[in-house]
Amino acid sequence: MPVQVAIAQINSTVGDFAANTAKIVHFAEQAQQAGADIVVTPELSLVGYPPEDLLLRQAFYAKSAEALDALAIRLAGLVDLHVVVGHPLARDGQRFNAASVLCNGKIIATYCKEELPNSTVFDEKRYFDSCQQACTFSVKGICFALNICEDTWFPHAPARAKAAGAQVLLVPNGSPYHMRKQSQRLDVMRENVTRQGLSIVYANLIGGQDELIFDGGSFVLDSQGALCALLPQFEESLQLVSFDVESGAPQANPLAPELSLEAQVYKALVLGVRDYIGKNGFPSVLIGLSGGVDSALCKHSAFVYRTSTSTGHQLACTMWSSDRCLHEILNST
Repeated sequence: MPVQVAIAQINSTVGDFAANTAKIVHFAEQAQQAGADIVVTPELSLVGYPPEDLLLRQAFYAKSAEALDALAIRLAGLVDLHVVVGHPLARDGQRFNAASVLCNGKIIATYCKEELPNSTVFDEKRYFDSCQQACTFSVKGICFALNICEDTWFPHAPARAKAAGAQVLLVPNGSPYHMRKQSQRLDVMRENVTRQGLSIVYANLIGGQDELIFDGGSFVLDSQGALCALLPQFEESLQLVSFDVESGAPQANPLAPELSLEAQVYKALVLGVRDYIGKNGFPSVLIGLSGGVDSALCKHSAFVYRTSTSTGHQLACTMWSSDRCLHEILNST
Protein backbone atom coordinates (compact mmCIF):
# COMPACT_ATOMS: atom_id res chain seq x y z
CA MET A 1 0.00 0.00 0.00
CA PRO A 2 1.38 3.45 -0.91
CA VAL A 3 1.70 6.30 1.55
CA GLN A 4 -0.94 8.93 0.85
CA VAL A 5 0.22 12.47 1.63
CA ALA A 6 -2.41 15.22 1.65
CA ILE A 7 -1.60 18.89 1.12
CA ALA A 8 -4.04 21.06 3.08
CA GLN A 9 -3.71 24.45 1.37
CA ILE A 10 -5.63 26.55 3.88
CA ASN A 11 -6.28 30.19 4.73
CA SER A 12 -5.44 30.82 8.39
CA THR A 13 -6.26 33.99 10.34
CA VAL A 14 -3.62 35.56 12.59
CA GLY A 15 -4.49 35.07 16.25
CA ASP A 16 -7.76 33.19 15.66
CA PHE A 17 -6.87 29.93 17.40
CA ALA A 18 -10.43 28.58 17.39
CA ALA A 19 -11.07 29.15 13.68
CA ASN A 20 -7.65 27.89 12.64
CA THR A 21 -8.02 24.78 14.79
CA ALA A 22 -11.46 24.07 13.36
CA LYS A 23 -10.14 24.44 9.81
CA ILE A 24 -7.20 22.10 10.39
CA VAL A 25 -9.53 19.49 11.92
CA HIS A 26 -11.96 19.83 9.00
CA PHE A 27 -9.25 19.35 6.38
CA ALA A 28 -7.71 16.47 8.35
CA GLU A 29 -11.08 14.72 8.53
CA GLN A 30 -11.58 15.15 4.79
CA ALA A 31 -8.07 13.88 4.13
CA GLN A 32 -8.51 10.75 6.22
CA GLN A 33 -11.83 9.98 4.56
CA ALA A 34 -9.95 10.13 1.24
CA GLY A 35 -7.35 7.69 2.56
CA ALA A 36 -4.53 9.98 3.70
CA ASP A 37 -1.74 8.82 6.00
CA ILE A 38 -0.15 12.28 6.36
CA VAL A 39 -1.58 15.80 6.16
CA VAL A 40 0.72 18.79 5.67
CA THR A 41 -0.57 22.26 6.58
CA PRO A 42 1.19 25.59 5.88
CA GLU A 43 3.70 27.52 7.99
CA LEU A 44 2.38 28.63 11.41
CA SER A 45 -1.05 27.31 10.36
CA LEU A 46 -2.27 27.13 13.95
CA VAL A 47 -1.77 30.86 14.62
CA GLY A 48 -1.74 32.46 11.16
CA TYR A 49 1.19 34.00 9.32
CA PRO A 50 2.87 36.37 10.01
CA PRO A 51 1.91 37.05 13.66
CA GLU A 52 4.57 39.78 13.91
CA ASP A 53 4.68 41.48 17.35
CA LEU A 54 2.30 38.96 18.88
CA LEU A 55 5.45 36.85 18.91
CA LEU A 56 6.94 39.19 21.51
CA ARG A 57 4.26 38.20 24.02
CA GLN A 58 4.89 35.21 26.26
CA ALA A 59 1.14 34.75 26.61
CA PHE A 60 0.91 34.14 22.85
CA TYR A 61 3.35 31.22 23.12
CA ALA A 62 1.46 29.84 26.11
CA LYS A 63 -1.83 30.04 24.20
CA SER A 64 -0.20 28.41 21.17
CA ALA A 65 1.06 25.49 23.28
CA GLU A 66 -2.37 25.07 24.81
CA ALA A 67 -4.03 25.15 21.39
CA LEU A 68 -1.56 22.62 19.98
CA ASP A 69 -2.23 20.17 22.82
CA ALA A 70 -5.97 20.63 22.37
CA LEU A 71 -5.66 20.09 18.61
CA ALA A 72 -3.73 16.85 19.17
CA ILE A 73 -6.56 15.59 21.36
CA ARG A 74 -9.21 16.61 18.81
CA LEU A 75 -7.34 14.74 16.09
CA ALA A 76 -6.90 11.59 18.22
CA GLY A 77 -9.98 10.01 16.70
CA LEU A 78 -8.32 10.06 13.27
CA VAL A 79 -6.35 6.92 14.06
CA ASP A 80 -2.77 6.76 12.73
CA LEU A 81 -3.19 9.98 10.73
CA HIS A 82 -0.04 12.12 10.92
CA VAL A 83 -0.89 15.84 10.80
CA VAL A 84 1.91 18.39 10.34
CA VAL A 85 0.96 21.67 12.04
CA GLY A 86 2.94 24.92 12.10
CA HIS A 87 3.13 26.85 15.38
CA PRO A 88 5.44 29.11 17.44
CA LEU A 89 7.35 27.36 20.21
CA ALA A 90 9.01 28.66 23.39
CA ARG A 91 11.57 26.20 24.78
CA ASP A 92 14.52 26.53 27.14
CA GLY A 93 14.54 30.32 26.95
CA GLN A 94 14.44 30.38 23.14
CA ARG A 95 11.66 30.97 20.64
CA PHE A 96 11.22 29.05 17.42
CA ASN A 97 9.17 28.91 14.26
CA ALA A 98 8.17 25.25 14.53
CA ALA A 99 6.15 22.47 12.95
CA SER A 100 4.98 19.41 14.86
CA VAL A 101 3.67 16.02 13.79
CA LEU A 102 0.46 15.09 15.64
CA CYS A 103 -0.68 11.47 15.69
CA ASN A 104 -3.05 9.46 17.91
CA GLY A 105 -3.48 12.32 20.37
CA LYS A 106 0.24 13.00 20.84
CA ILE A 107 2.97 15.28 19.51
CA ILE A 108 5.41 12.70 18.12
CA ALA A 109 7.99 15.02 16.53
CA THR A 110 8.83 18.73 16.35
CA TYR A 111 11.06 20.59 13.91
CA CYS A 112 12.35 24.13 14.41
CA LYS A 113 13.20 26.37 11.48
CA GLU A 114 16.85 26.95 10.64
CA GLU A 115 16.88 29.74 8.04
CA LEU A 116 15.20 32.92 9.30
CA PRO A 117 14.49 35.42 6.51
CA ASN A 118 15.24 38.99 7.46
CA SER A 119 14.80 41.07 4.32
CA THR A 120 12.03 42.53 2.13
CA VAL A 121 8.77 41.69 3.97
CA PHE A 122 10.38 39.30 6.48
CA ASP A 123 11.88 40.06 9.90
CA GLU A 124 11.97 36.64 11.55
CA LYS A 125 15.32 37.23 13.26
CA ARG A 126 13.48 39.79 15.38
CA TYR A 127 11.25 37.07 16.79
CA PHE A 128 12.84 33.63 16.46
CA ASP A 129 15.99 31.68 17.20
CA SER A 130 17.54 29.36 14.63
CA CYS A 131 17.87 25.62 15.15
CA GLN A 132 20.16 23.31 13.17
CA GLN A 133 18.67 19.91 13.88
CA ALA A 134 16.99 17.47 11.51
CA CYS A 135 13.59 15.96 12.29
CA THR A 136 12.44 12.71 10.69
CA PHE A 137 9.62 10.21 11.12
CA SER A 138 8.60 7.09 9.20
CA VAL A 139 5.29 5.96 7.78
CA LYS A 140 5.01 2.52 6.13
CA GLY A 141 8.77 2.38 5.73
CA ILE A 142 9.24 5.76 4.03
CA CYS A 143 11.39 8.26 5.93
CA PHE A 144 9.94 11.78 5.92
CA ALA A 145 11.67 14.94 7.18
CA LEU A 146 10.45 18.44 7.92
CA ASN A 147 11.80 21.79 6.73
CA ILE A 148 9.98 25.13 6.92
CA CYS A 149 9.74 27.58 4.01
CA GLU A 150 13.04 29.54 3.90
CA ASP A 151 14.99 26.41 4.87
CA THR A 152 14.60 25.12 1.33
CA TRP A 153 15.84 28.36 -0.25
CA PHE A 154 19.31 27.24 0.87
CA PRO A 155 20.88 23.77 0.62
CA HIS A 156 21.93 23.33 4.27
CA ALA A 157 18.69 22.19 5.95
CA PRO A 158 17.68 19.82 3.11
CA ALA A 159 21.19 18.33 3.21
CA ARG A 160 20.85 17.79 6.95
CA ALA A 161 17.51 16.02 6.39
CA LYS A 162 19.05 13.84 3.67
CA ALA A 163 21.93 12.89 5.99
CA ALA A 164 19.37 11.86 8.62
CA GLY A 165 17.92 9.34 6.18
CA ALA A 166 15.03 11.30 4.67
CA GLN A 167 13.54 10.28 1.32
CA VAL A 168 10.78 12.89 1.22
CA LEU A 169 10.88 16.46 2.53
CA LEU A 170 7.61 17.89 3.88
CA VAL A 171 7.70 21.69 3.81
CA PRO A 172 5.07 23.97 5.39
CA ASN A 173 5.30 27.36 3.69
CA GLY A 174 4.20 30.96 4.11
CA SER A 175 5.54 32.19 0.78
CA PRO A 176 3.96 35.49 -0.33
CA TYR A 177 2.99 36.21 -3.90
CA HIS A 178 4.60 38.45 -6.43
CA MET A 179 4.46 38.20 -10.18
CA ARG A 180 6.30 35.18 -11.59
CA LYS A 181 6.99 33.88 -8.09
CA GLN A 182 5.86 30.31 -8.83
CA SER A 183 8.52 29.63 -11.46
CA GLN A 184 11.13 30.96 -9.05
CA ARG A 185 9.94 28.60 -6.32
CA LEU A 186 10.17 25.59 -8.61
CA ASP A 187 13.66 26.53 -9.76
CA VAL A 188 14.93 27.01 -6.19
CA MET A 189 13.38 23.76 -4.92
CA ARG A 190 15.02 21.85 -7.77
CA GLU A 191 18.36 23.45 -6.98
CA ASN A 192 18.32 22.94 -3.21
CA VAL A 193 16.11 19.90 -2.60
CA THR A 194 15.59 17.53 -5.52
CA ARG A 195 19.20 17.94 -6.63
CA GLN A 196 20.08 16.19 -3.37
CA GLY A 197 17.90 13.22 -4.26
CA LEU A 198 14.89 14.22 -2.15
CA SER A 199 11.26 14.46 -3.20
CA ILE A 200 9.45 17.50 -1.82
CA VAL A 201 5.90 18.24 -0.69
CA TYR A 202 5.54 22.03 -0.70
CA ALA A 203 2.40 23.14 1.20
CA ASN A 204 1.85 26.87 0.83
CA LEU A 205 -0.53 29.21 2.60
CA ILE A 206 -3.27 31.15 0.84
CA GLY A 207 -4.94 34.36 1.95
CA GLY A 208 -4.27 38.00 2.66
CA GLN A 209 -2.66 39.43 5.80
CA ASP A 210 -2.39 43.21 5.79
CA GLU A 211 -0.11 44.07 2.83
CA LEU A 212 0.86 40.44 2.11
CA ILE A 213 -0.94 38.02 -0.18
CA PHE A 214 -0.26 34.27 -0.14
CA ASP A 215 -1.23 32.48 -3.32
CA GLY A 216 -1.00 28.78 -2.50
CA GLY A 217 0.09 26.99 -5.65
CA SER A 218 1.36 24.10 -3.50
CA PHE A 219 3.17 21.34 -5.36
CA VAL A 220 5.06 18.04 -5.26
CA LEU A 221 8.36 17.37 -7.04
CA ASP A 222 9.98 13.97 -7.30
CA SER A 223 13.68 13.44 -6.64
CA GLN A 224 14.44 14.15 -10.31
CA GLY A 225 12.67 17.51 -10.18
CA ALA A 226 9.59 16.44 -12.16
CA LEU A 227 6.36 18.19 -11.19
CA CYS A 228 3.98 15.50 -9.88
CA ALA A 229 1.21 17.63 -8.36
CA LEU A 230 0.15 21.27 -8.51
CA LEU A 231 -2.68 22.85 -6.53
CA PRO A 232 -4.63 25.92 -7.69
CA GLN A 233 -3.58 29.43 -6.75
CA PHE A 234 -5.60 31.82 -4.56
CA GLU A 235 -8.06 29.26 -3.21
CA GLU A 236 -8.17 26.66 -0.47
CA SER A 237 -7.59 23.15 -1.70
CA LEU A 238 -6.90 19.59 -0.56
CA GLN A 239 -5.00 17.11 -2.69
CA LEU A 240 -3.64 13.63 -2.02
CA VAL A 241 -0.44 12.33 -3.58
CA SER A 242 0.63 8.66 -3.44
CA PHE A 243 4.22 7.73 -2.58
CA ASP A 244 5.53 4.29 -3.50
CA VAL A 245 6.72 2.45 -0.38
CA GLU A 246 9.59 0.77 -2.22
CA SER A 247 11.16 3.79 -3.92
CA GLY A 248 9.60 6.65 -1.96
CA ALA A 249 8.70 8.28 -5.29
CA PRO A 250 5.47 10.27 -5.75
CA GLN A 251 3.00 9.30 -8.45
CA ALA A 252 2.03 11.85 -11.09
CA ASN A 253 -1.28 13.67 -10.61
CA PRO A 254 -3.34 16.04 -12.78
CA LEU A 255 -1.97 19.57 -12.47
CA ALA A 256 -4.08 22.62 -11.74
CA PRO A 257 -4.38 24.87 -14.81
CA GLU A 258 -1.78 27.61 -14.90
CA LEU A 259 -3.24 31.10 -14.62
CA SER A 260 -2.23 33.90 -16.95
CA LEU A 261 -0.24 36.71 -15.34
CA GLU A 262 -3.26 39.01 -15.59
CA ALA A 263 -5.51 36.44 -13.94
CA GLN A 264 -3.00 35.96 -11.13
CA VAL A 265 -2.80 39.67 -10.40
CA TYR A 266 -6.57 40.03 -10.49
CA LYS A 267 -7.12 37.12 -8.11
CA ALA A 268 -4.38 38.44 -5.82
CA LEU A 269 -6.06 41.85 -5.61
CA VAL A 270 -9.49 40.37 -4.94
CA LEU A 271 -8.13 38.01 -2.28
CA GLY A 272 -6.10 40.74 -0.58
CA VAL A 273 -9.02 43.17 -0.33
CA ARG A 274 -11.45 40.42 0.68
CA ASP A 275 -9.28 39.17 3.53
CA TYR A 276 -8.35 42.66 4.68
CA ILE A 277 -12.03 43.47 5.08
CA GLY A 278 -13.13 40.08 6.36
CA LYS A 279 -10.31 39.24 8.75
CA ASN A 280 -10.48 42.68 10.35
CA GLY A 281 -14.25 42.37 10.77
CA PHE A 282 -15.10 45.67 9.08
CA PRO A 283 -18.90 46.07 8.92
CA SER A 284 -18.66 48.60 6.07
CA VAL A 285 -16.08 50.11 3.72
CA LEU A 286 -15.58 53.66 2.45
CA ILE A 287 -13.62 53.74 -0.79
CA GLY A 288 -12.17 56.94 -2.21
CA LEU A 289 -12.26 56.84 -6.03
CA SER A 290 -9.84 58.78 -8.18
CA GLY A 291 -10.94 57.52 -11.57
CA GLY A 292 -7.81 55.45 -12.06
CA VAL A 293 -7.47 51.73 -12.65
CA ASP A 294 -6.21 51.10 -9.10
CA SER A 295 -9.28 52.54 -7.40
CA ALA A 296 -11.59 50.83 -9.89
CA LEU A 297 -10.00 47.48 -9.06
CA CYS A 298 -10.26 48.19 -5.34
CA LYS A 299 -13.95 49.04 -5.68
CA HIS A 300 -14.55 45.92 -7.76
CA SER A 301 -12.69 43.73 -5.26
CA ALA A 302 -14.75 45.09 -2.38
CA PHE A 303 -17.90 44.48 -4.41
CA VAL A 304 -16.84 40.86 -5.08
CA TYR A 305 -16.29 40.37 -1.33
CA ARG A 306 -19.67 41.87 -0.44
CA THR A 307 -21.59 39.84 -3.00
CA SER A 308 -19.80 36.61 -2.04
CA THR A 309 -20.61 37.03 1.66
CA SER A 310 -23.92 38.95 1.48
CA THR A 311 -22.74 41.02 4.42
CA GLY A 312 -21.56 44.56 4.99
CA HIS A 313 -22.00 47.79 3.09
CA GLN A 314 -19.88 49.52 0.50
CA LEU A 315 -19.88 53.29 -0.01
CA ALA A 316 -17.84 54.77 -2.85
CA CYS A 317 -16.86 58.42 -2.63
CA THR A 318 -15.54 60.34 -5.63
CA MET A 319 -12.58 62.51 -4.69
CA TRP A 320 -13.65 65.79 -6.29
CA SER A 321 -11.38 68.65 -7.28
CA SER A 322 -11.70 71.56 -9.67
CA ASP A 323 -8.85 70.15 -11.79
CA ARG A 324 -10.53 66.87 -12.61
CA CYS A 325 -12.12 66.18 -15.96
CA LEU A 326 -15.70 65.00 -16.34
CA HIS A 327 -14.62 61.68 -17.84
CA GLU A 328 -12.48 60.98 -14.75
CA ILE A 329 -15.51 61.58 -12.53
CA LEU A 330 -17.59 59.24 -14.69
CA ASN A 331 -14.85 56.62 -14.82
CA SER A 332 -14.59 56.54 -11.05
CA THR A 333 -18.20 55.45 -10.73
